[in-house]
Amino acid sequence: MTVNEGLRLMAGVFTLISIVLAHYVSPYWLLFTGFIAFNLIQSAFTKWCPAMAILRKLGFKEEKPVS
Repeated sequence: MTVNEGLRLMAGVFTLISIVLAHYVSPYWLLFTGFIAFNLIQSAFTKWCPAMAILRKLGFKEEKPVS
């Protein structure tokens, strides 16, 4: 699995978890959903995301450029 695939997986799982927690525990968990969205938006512009550094340290591979 590549870093980009892992990032999408992580964002999707955390989003689903935060929605479930917002429904069953507290609506304040939606702030976490907003944080995830904000992080994805800023990474689209800066090409940097803290989760990507974590995934690289966990051994996820970089995508090979298409030539």
